[in-house]
Amino acid sequence: MIESPPADAVAIVSRGQETTYGELRTQVASMRGGLRALGVERGDRVAIVCANNWYFVVSYLASLGLGAVVTPLNPSSPSAELEREIAVVGAKLVVVGPSAQRSIEAIDRSSVPTLEVVVNCSDAPEDSGPCVADLLASDPVEIVDVDANDPAVLIFTSGTAGRPKAAKLTHGNIQANIEQILQLEAARVEVHDVGLGLLPLFHIYGLTVVLGLTFATGSAVVLVERFDPQSLITTIVERGVTVVPGVPAMWMALANLPGVPPGAFANVRIATSGADRLPTRIAEAIMDRFGLAVHEGYGLTEASPVVTSSIGCGAAPGSVGCPLPGVEIRVVDDDREDVLVGDVGELWVRGPNVFAGYWDDDGATDAVLDRDGWLHTGDLGVVDEVGNLTLVDRSKDLIIVSGFNVYPAEVEDVLIAHPGIVGCAVVGVPHPYSGEAVKAFVVVDGSMPVEEDEVIAWCADRLARYKCPEKVMFVDELPRGISGKVLRRELVDTDV
Repeated sequence: MIESPPADAVAIVSRGQETTYGELRTQVASMRGGLRALGVERGDRVAIVCANNWYFVVSYLASLGLGAVVTPLNPSSPSAELEREIAVVGAKLVVVGPSAQRSIEAIDRSSVPTLEVVVNCSDAPEDSGPCVADLLASDPVEIVDVDANDPAVLIFTSGTAGRPKAAKLTHGNIQANIEQILQLEAARVEVHDVGLGLLPLFHIYGLTVVLGLTFATGSAVVLVERFDPQSLITTIVERGVTVVPGVPAMWMALANLPGVPPGAFANVRIATSGADRLPTRIAEAIMDRFGLAVHEGYGLTEASPVVTSSIGCGAAPGSVGCPLPGVEIRVVDDDREDVLVGDVGELWVRGPNVFAGYWDDDGATDAVLDRDGWLHTGDLGVVDEVGNLTLVDRSKDLIIVSGFNVYPAEVEDVLIAHPGIVGCAVVGVPHPYSGEAVKAFVVVDGSMPVEEDEVIAWCADRLARYKCPEKVMFVDELPRGISGKVLRRELVDTDV
């Protein structure tokens, strides 16, 4: 890791504006002063609801520098979801980017009565309270010393089972994962590199693999707020991007994009894919068309997130590679015994990057993190003779939409609250662009008219867009087992 990048080196590019490391250090120090003046202290939770832009970066670094615990939230989430997540972590303050301002204004403040809201000045109502420019005009304060075991961020995830919970990642967890990644010689980010910042920074993949690696190496990152394949190509070419981390949905879109100029990826030397399985045909298409090798890896929020990488492993197509240095994995059977090489079992992970547990939820923590430090991922995999991992299946009911986890229980809770729905079940189905999409099966009581579009709109008012059903099927009954549990697998396989 580089100790102190040169002051004139570019750190971030946001909305076409370059910010050097010197400028960023000055801005962050003043932002720390502004947050301290608002009462933010070590251990306080600060929510950040911003897209991939300068607002996020300055707020994130300033909050960490005060010893606060950052909770990055999806700016496209509806007010109800943001309200619940802010209340769960007990955030003292929320920094709101321009895209999420209306959603935050609509939350019921009685659920978070002590919350202070910091907004973007140019779009803020007169009575909205402090804005980012006010904080940047504050006197700078020094960085607070923190312990490696102190929590740094709370990332909402569905974990290995159940509804979304806030995974507690310590400063040591995140630093360990960055150092583990940097030990991969073939994937080592250097000071002269320019990374692509398309992965959402409220997702741990973007937070560690994009922002964390950038600042650890003194390189630069070009932040992208919205995904448009054509403009993304332009950004890669014009900004000389050399490192492109992505998800399968991005690579699928680029593989099929017409009119890409020759040599568009000529400067790219590292390309990765994570958060979901990358179809082999897509990796092959990218190689055939652009001469670019896309290396797949595996990770999860609870591991900060990277566990394995296929870079430098000689892994076969479809494999997610071998564990990072310092990461241990086991593949175990139902008796918690190691399976034979080539046999399928549940993947367990251990290392300094494994999280400290779920926020204020000891029961959920104990269910996935045992006394020996092994994280029980719930994912099924197989390891070959040389230690390369291939995933066979995920946690039984998990749906992954464009790299984001969706658990059926969360969507079903929203559906069953509809006054005309008396039964429901949610499954994941293949989707050509997002990998999977949410499909809902509902039973209505007939007392009121219920239409598909209206059900989808009901969900859209209460859930992030990627969690909402793309399709709603009306059925007379749901398939159930002897215990009464809905058999989702039968719904996945149904032709209706």
